[in-house]
Amino acid sequence: MRTVPVISHEKRPLPPGERGGPRRFAAGWVRGTRGAMLAKILQLLALLLVATPAAAFTPQDPPMLADQVRYGLIPPVRQRMPDEPLIVDLEAKGREFGRSGGWIRSFITQRRNSRIAVLYGYARMVGYNAKRQIVPDILKDLYIVDGRDFTLTLRAGHRWSDGAPFTSDDIRYWWEDIANNPMLSPSGPPRFMLVDGKPPEVSFPDAVTARFRWQEPNPYFLPALASARPPFIARPAHYLKRFHARYTSEAELAPLIAKYKVRNWAALHNALDDMFRMENPDEPTLQPWMAISKGTGTHLLFQRNPYYHRFDSRGMQLPYADGLDVTVMAGGLIPAQVATGKADLQAEGLTFSQVPVLVSGERDGDYRTLLWPEGKAAEIALYPNLNYNDPVWRTLLRDVRFRRALSLAIDRRIVNRSLFFGLAQESGVDVLPHSPLYKPERNGVWTGYDPKRAAALLDEIGLKRRRGELYRELPDGRPLEVIVETAGEKPEISDALQIIAETWRDIGVRLLMRTVDRDVLRNRVYAGQTMMAVWGGWDNGIPDPDSSPEELAPMTQENFSWPKWGQYYQTSGSAGEPIDMPIPQELMDIARRWRHTTDETERRALWSALLDIHADQLFAIGVVSKTPQPIAVTNRLLNVPDKGLWLWDPGAYLGVYRPDEFYFTDARPADPQPAGIFRRED
Repeated sequence: MRTVPVISHEKRPLPPGERGGPRRFAAGWVRGTRGAMLAKILQLLALLLVATPAAAFTPQDPPMLADQVRYGLIPPVRQRMPDEPLIVDLEAKGREFGRSGGWIRSFITQRRNSRIAVLYGYARMVGYNAKRQIVPDILKDLYIVDGRDFTLTLRAGHRWSDGAPFTSDDIRYWWEDIANNPMLSPSGPPRFMLVDGKPPEVSFPDAVTARFRWQEPNPYFLPALASARPPFIARPAHYLKRFHARYTSEAELAPLIAKYKVRNWAALHNALDDMFRMENPDEPTLQPWMAISKGTGTHLLFQRNPYYHRFDSRGMQLPYADGLDVTVMAGGLIPAQVATGKADLQAEGLTFSQVPVLVSGERDGDYRTLLWPEGKAAEIALYPNLNYNDPVWRTLLRDVRFRRALSLAIDRRIVNRSLFFGLAQESGVDVLPHSPLYKPERNGVWTGYDPKRAAALLDEIGLKRRRGELYRELPDGRPLEVIVETAGEKPEISDALQIIAETWRDIGVRLLMRTVDRDVLRNRVYAGQTMMAVWGGWDNGIPDPDSSPEELAPMTQENFSWPKWGQYYQTSGSAGEPIDMPIPQELMDIARRWRHTTDETERRALWSALLDIHADQLFAIGVVSKTPQPIAVTNRLLNVPDKGLWLWDPGAYLGVYRPDEFYFTDARPADPQPAGIFRRED
């Protein structure tokens, strides 16, 4: 994704090594003396642009916090805000200024999806804007040299949700005491922090500056910070040090280890350091909403963070909504709750098959149903496991003729019309038309319905069908039965597999479906126990030349086509299997070449090569993409865009559209009463 750094408004020298070198701007690379002059002009323009709004900016306390300020529980807003808060120009974004108040009600299907607060909050060091460009967010600004030298500047005066200062020491704590502590990180620093296996030089010149410098470009660094599930390279050191053996004595840790019934101090630290799911209300956060302990195991509350760094240009501290009121409920019950008006913002648990029910309830439930296209490379995709444990099946799954035959025997038109009323896109696993890398001619490779050609390919392989038999045989005499495993979370997937089973039968292939829990499915795939799985396509269906191509190469076990090759790469050879096929090795080589260049033309060419190989080799067999995702929004909640892209990463689903800017036309009388501000209720 493109990076659009903010020019620093401070008069300070450039970081060491940056003078005369390139600095990345939206307009391109700025070099040498002429570049320095242009940079200075841009700085002056930036100062002029921010001067007028800053002069009129008057910070305002949200009404919910008025009593807490009055009684001295928290300072007034001027003392809580950073010295330079992030000021949001809503008018420039085509949005309305909102009012503060109200709790957004929503449902999740399991408690671990409490991550909704971090997804919807989407406060990141750097984050994607609506154009999928990376821009500073928690950071005040960011300097980049040659794609390998990153200087991060925090906002002076920024504070954690408990009021403690947020400084570069919190980044230092993550780097020195978590990422490089063998008890907390046995494998060492995370892979996005390594270039050719080497970590960066890290320094912390002052309380608001952190610098990461690699010898070669690291294009994975910023996308990782902006991702749906970020690595949280800053941790609340003042809170976590009490659970760390470097800062707390064994005698002090012992009763805590006993209290939480864990093995050692590292397990204690990991249990209480949960910034993604926010299941520990005591751990401070930088998100717009923080977990509070009032509630039950099936009822979660996330209340506004008094020290949040974002304000609208009229001075109102965001988020507009006072909190998130989240209830855990079985997915099958959620549509009925929505139809009766018991959700204000709901997507989880809703599928396209439920749209008629949702639309019929709009009038009584006082909500609207939005349909956003999925942003994955495919909504339904079959993943032949090239690392399957059975040697006979492994050989067959690695034969591109077999994968092509299976693809040609899928009638995608029937799937689209039967399940999605023709609103989806019939395609393989490929980038979407929104992507600058999209080529329409690539989409038709091996994805047209052609059962005769499919049968001919199976004959060519030598998969015989005896006279009078419905299904073919493997070389060892076993029936040709493809077992496809699914998490069973969307009825459309099961229905699609039934349609595919009928057309595969025509070419002599039997499809058997097995439904298992999501986590069980993942573990079975990773262990080579699953022959074929059904899942979505690549998470990012709209990449540009600067996007990471790691999903297209054997670099992660999360790709169900080659989990053991991904394990081998991720663990530097301590787990999994080395690549033993030439074309996947070629994919790996191309991805490595992409990592070591900053030239956009070369990156575009490398991306095209990867996509062309996938279109030809069908390591994943796509069925449909751009399927509509229903989102139910109460008519009382405004600033929710009517059109968007439902995408996990980049974007965190709704997060990239900034739910902290959504507001209610009126506050709901049944809003939950705020719990204690910062303390767990015992």
